[in-house]
Amino acid sequence: MGSGGLELPPGDEGHEGNSTDVPPGAVSLARPMEMGSIGPELDWGADAWREVRTRAQRAGRAYIWLNLVEQRLRAVVAAVLRPIYEPVHGDDWVVAAAGPAGQEWVQRAVAVREVSRRKGYLLDPADDNVLSFLTLPQLRELMVQHWPCFEPYFDERRDVELALDELEVTRNVVSRNRALSEAVLGQAERAAAKLLEILGAGSDVPSARRLPVDAVEDLVGDRYADVVGVHSDRVRLLRQFPAEDLFGGARRLDAIGIGLNLLVQNFSGRRLVRLAETGCRVRLLFLNPASSAVKRRERELGIKRGELSRAVEMNILHMRRVRARLRDPGAFEIQVYDETPRFTAYLVDGDGSDGIAIVQSYLRRARGMEAPVLVLRGGGRVVKPDEIGEEGLFPTYREEFEVAWADSRPVS
Repeated sequence: MGSGGLELPPGDEGHEGNSTDVPPGAVSLARPMEMGSIGPELDWGADAWREVRTRAQRAGRAYIWLNLVEQRLRAVVAAVLRPIYEPVHGDDWVVAAAGPAGQEWVQRAVAVREVSRRKGYLLDPADDNVLSFLTLPQLRELMVQHWPCFEPYFDERRDVELALDELEVTRNVVSRNRALSEAVLGQAERAAAKLLEILGAGSDVPSARRLPVDAVEDLVGDRYADVVGVHSDRVRLLRQFPAEDLFGGARRLDAIGIGLNLLVQNFSGRRLVRLAETGCRVRLLFLNPASSAVKRRERELGIKRGELSRAVEMNILHMRRVRARLRDPGAFEIQVYDETPRFTAYLVDGDGSDGIAIVQSYLRRARGMEAPVLVLRGGGRVVKPDEIGEEGLFPTYREEFEVAWADSRPVS
């Protein structure tokens, strides 16, 4: 017998190895399949793969929200209950807080922790405690049992429980790897965001008040720089991101483009007046309607000569009327440039770390309403040590605006 195993001589006709007769009770072997094939019965086609990828993407997104909520709830429970129970019970404060009603599940968490210790599953010392082994429903139970302790911090117990009820549906689906519908995922994301707000999680990104922080954003931040949204055209942008959400409450607004229709046609002059009167400084940079660049753009779009020029001139006149109504017209500046327009950009609070930008490139045969849209978040990306200087796209467009503004002429 060699190291390769026992070698058997070839069988003759009639021997068991080559017999075509199957003895009673024996199971016949399936015929051999071609290399690389598992047979049509087990194969997954394109539709099946598309379905499982969709399931995985939704489940992954839901898991991120559930993870955030669980971590935040765990921190809240620890902050409120540990000072009450730890002075008396020490490291067993979670067991004491669970009481007789939670004896079964808290002891199960203790047992799982001990097994994890013995097998070396605890990679982070911060997780070497019973609280880290409690599930979301168990953390909720601790909170409900001790609600008088939490009541000074949260207004409505019902709001907390309703949000957790909605999340429990999603948690069961994700934990059992069942299909998660888009509707349930959307419900879970809204419930998670609401619960995090109730629990005081807040955000270190001030622009979250204008553009809600996406739980997946940090995970893909190193792949997509500071781009947090992409829309195939401006109509789809406005459905999800109305002009009021974008410009309302801004302290600074810089815009560059041809006619700036996103602002002029979707944000009323009255709202612009109120915005400026509350302290917002506005700089609007239009393409000069009398420039040759406007005529070239008209030829690109195949529209009548003078049509685009008149539209831009009307927008400028409208903004001049807004400026004339202000007590401080100097805070509302309008200028024009004569260069070839390359993009349109709306930079909201672009001078700080909480800015939002809407950017569109000009395409040869597409009007601004039809061009793809990028949504950028300023200061919203954490740069890794090996990515020094990779600040994203927001500073690039902000710098382009400043250069164009310096070379432009004021409108009287």
